[in-house]
Amino acid sequence: MYQLVHSRTVTDSLLQRVVADVAAHGIQDRSLREIARAAGTSHRMLLYHFGSREGLVAAVVAEVEKAQQAMFRDLAAHADSTAALVRALWQRVSSEELRPFVRLFFEAVSHTAGAGSDHLTSPWLDTTQSVAAQLGAAFESDEIRLGVAVVRGLLIDVLVTGETGAATRSLERYIAMWERDRARPPGLAKQPAAPPPAPAGTGSPASAQAGGYPQRLSTESAGIPR
Repeated sequence: MYQLVHSRTVTDSLLQRVVADVAAHGIQDRSLREIARAAGTSHRMLLYHFGSREGLVAAVVAEVEKAQQAMFRDLAAHADSTAALVRALWQRVSSEELRPFVRLFFEAVSHTAGAGSDHLTSPWLDTTQSVAAQLGAAFESDEIRLGVAVVRGLLIDVLVTGETGAATRSLERYIAMWERDRARPPGLAKQPAAPPPAPAGTGSPASAQAGGYPQRLSTESAGIPR
């Protein structure tokens, strides 16, 4: 039992040192040896505790995600609405300070794509469900999954452009649409959009007549002998 607890303590200590180094210098194309040297350990120790560079990246991402979920719960304690909470979370996750971890998150996604696991999103669903109960707000897992996807997509835009302005405006647009949807009375379905009009001379006979064309041309009116 002691050995198991000691091993976890060593792993956690190593992980915290790596997280601190990644926060300061990023990870990008750095080798496991470079990361180990900066964290004051050897690459053999990192391999022993995390299995591979990909395993280390996954562990760092899990640690950062856990910290962000804790931050989300703390923000919820001071938010006066769900929209205000989303804005406060966005301000944190889109900050320059967290950019290295955002890059790391998407690197981890590239290693786990197609693995059949929901481990990067399901913890956010669980956290949001408890926060929704705290705020007295409705919780719908599909709605929250969409919100998580929107924020992550906008974070890609921030990484690519290095700017938060356009992404923040897009987030505000999403929040406005979300609030309108929430305000719709229960049971009131969205009206389907009307189909675009068919071009003149195409489509059904009715559409052809509406466009100013007769439904059919008789052989007589066309000047063709019977």
